[in-house]
Order: sequence, then C-alpha cells, then structure tokens
Amino acid sequence: MSLPLPASPIRRLFAIAACLIIGACTTPPPPPPTPVVPELPPAPHQLSADAPPFLRLPNTPADAVPVRVGVILPFDNASASVRALAKAMMRAAELALYDSGNRNIILMTAEDTGNPADTVSAATKLLGQGAEVIVGPLFSGSVEAVAPLARDRGVPVLAFSTDRKVAGGGVYLLSFQPQNEVRRIVTYAIAQGRKKIGAMIPQTPYGDVVEQAFREVTQEAGVPVCSVTRFSPSAGALTEPAAAIAKADCDAILVPQSGSLLRGVAQTLAYSNIDIVGKVKLLGTGVWNEAAAQKESLLAGAWFPAPDPASDNAFGAKFRATFGSEPPQLASLAYDAVSLVALLANGPPYKRFTPRNLTDPNGFSGVSGIFRFREDGSIDRGLAVLTVTADAFTVVNPAPATFQAGAKS
Repeated sequence: MSLPLPASPIRRLFAIAACLIIGACTTPPPPPPTPVVPELPPAPHQLSADAPPFLRLPNTPADAVPVRVGVILPFDNASASVRALAKAMMRAAELALYDSGNRNIILMTAEDTGNPADTVSAATKLLGQGAEVIVGPLFSGSVEAVAPLARDRGVPVLAFSTDRKVAGGGVYLLSFQPQNEVRRIVTYAIAQGRKKIGAMIPQTPYGDVVEQAFREVTQEAGVPVCSVTRFSPSAGALTEPAAAIAKADCDAILVPQSGSLLRGVAQTLAYSNIDIVGKVKLLGTGVWNEAAAQKESLLAGAWFPAPDPASDNAFGAKFRATFGSEPPQLASLAYDAVSLVALLANGPPYKRFTPRNLTDPNGFSGVSGIFRFREDGSIDRGLAVLTVTADAFTVVNPAPATFQAGAKS
C-alpha cells in the first residue's frame, strides 16, 4: 500500500540554432552539440535507509530495522496539570506498546516547552535518532514548528492539537475536533424532527470554530437557523443573548459550553421563558462530557456527542489497573496513536506510514471508537449521542461501528 517516492525533476533543454542569410547561398553552420545534464540523485534528506546514528536497542538483531517512534510532549511544562496530562499520555502510549506485543517498536521522547525554537530542537533530535513517525505535539504552535522538519524527512506527525489550521502536509490530527461533534449532534437533532435550530455560543476561539461548523451543517441540511447569539464567558453576560434567542421560536438550541457557565446558560434560558425541559431540546458538544453537566436538572434530557461510555470505561479500567490512577480523556489519544503505529508497523521500513496507509477510508478502531484521517489531515470520528440524566449519561444513539454504507460521525 506504499506510495512511490517523487521522481527527480527533469530539466528541459532547448538548443537554439538560427541562421539569417540575406542575399547569400552559403550553407549554415551545424548547431552546437546539446550538453548532457546528469540525472539528479534522489533528495538525500528523505528518510529511506537505516543509518549508524539511529537509535537501536542492545537486543535488536543486526538485520532488523526498528520502528522508531518520536514522542513530543510537554513533560516539564510550568503548569502542574499539563505535566500530569503529559505523564498520563506517555503512560498510555507505553500501555499501547505493551498491548501490541510488538517488541520491535522503540518510543523515543523529547520535551515540548511551548517555545518554537525548543520544539524544533526536540524534533531535530528525534529525527536524528531515526524517528519514522512522530506522535505529538499537543499544542498547535508546537505542531507548526515541527511540521516543516518532519515533512522535509518524509516523516508523518500524529498530533493532538484540535486546530485544523495546522493539519495537512503530513500532519494528521488525532484529536477530538469540534467540527465532528457539531456535525454529529446537529444532524441527529435534524433526524429527530428538529426544524428550527439556534445556538448560544461563547465569544472564544472555540466558539468561533463551533459557529462556523454549525452554519455549514445547517446550510448543507437545508434547515433554517432561527438565531445565533454570542455571549462573553463572564458573570452577568447571559441575560441579553438568552432574551434574544427566546424571541426566535427555536425548537433546539446548541450550547457549546461546559462547567458552571453551562448551568448558568441553562438557568438563564429557562428564566427567559424557554421550555428547555419540554418543547426546546438543548444540544451540546463534547465539552459536556463531565460530571458537572449531571448536576443541573434543567439539562435533563439534553443531547450531546461523545465516545461510547463503555469504550472509555474499558480503557479507564485498564489504565487504573496498570498505573493506579484515573486517566484524563486525552490519554486515550496517545494510546490510539501508538496502537495505530503498531498496526502499520509490519510494512516495509520507511514505507509503513505513507499517506495512503494513514488515510485508509475504512478507518481504524480506537479505544474511543472508530476514526479515520482525511487527506487534509483532519479526522472523522464515530461518536455516540448521549442524553443527560441525574446520575449518568445514557446512549440514545450508538456510535457507528464502520464508515461503510455512508456512516458518518
């Protein structure tokens, strides 16, 4: 399934011989010989063969080419929560390696400080050790810094950023992207007969992405947008946008907000005489997937997209049994990244992780459901639709098991 390396450029040579004879009968001289231009060799920067500086384990057979995986994460970040996340993601990557049973894979780590120059140094180190694929970084700025170096070597990057602007050109985003979630929940609401859908969206970069996706999917479906209001995520900024959307007679309202502010939005909408428990269905995004959403009775019966809880619970149980701690949600992404590497590892060295292999339209099965990469580096995910109850989230529409037969996330 590998793709051929691009051929060397061919130069066009033009030999120009002209003779202008006026009033003479002499024979024109022969044209000069065409110079011979040697064929250019393949670009030497592309990773294509094992080299002495590349990292090897002591017990690796001499004739074996290890699958060297560079992992770039913010292990020493100034934020304790970010350091804890990086540690958990690395543990998940190691767990996936163990579960794969492939002892020919080497995980090589480097630090992402958040400074682009440091991230370039980290990527340079890993590429110098022979990394055939890079897992990470986490932040979009770091992904931008790594991408040109990895692309120059022909090494794909499985990054965790949700920013689609950094995808493509060898960068594949293995993340939970708002566009997938908005499409899943809005199309489900439409299928359930909701005909006038509005949105109350925070004035944040995340909100900007959600609004664009919301307008695109409703336009594609031919469903009118009854109202879109934006609110500043600060105290006392909800009354006016809630009152505006109350006048629009919507039968569903998308609220891509989490935590105490989500509960505040629900209460303000109810105060504005919107029947969000009966007539009007509240819709959420993946940010609702937290215990706080269960603490607000006004969210009872609301819908939001997320991975199937059973799949997440199985991964969580395995992680807890191995490391004695609860994994953050993003830890599953690192597990899936290394599992995908292990799945493709049996291909020929330096041709295992080609665009064709990585963008298989059938996709892959991860611990949070099926996923597949698009050619532009973005991701499709098979998500379930959950409803909010007092003590749990319940699946009302299961996640697809395949991308075949038009199944979409």
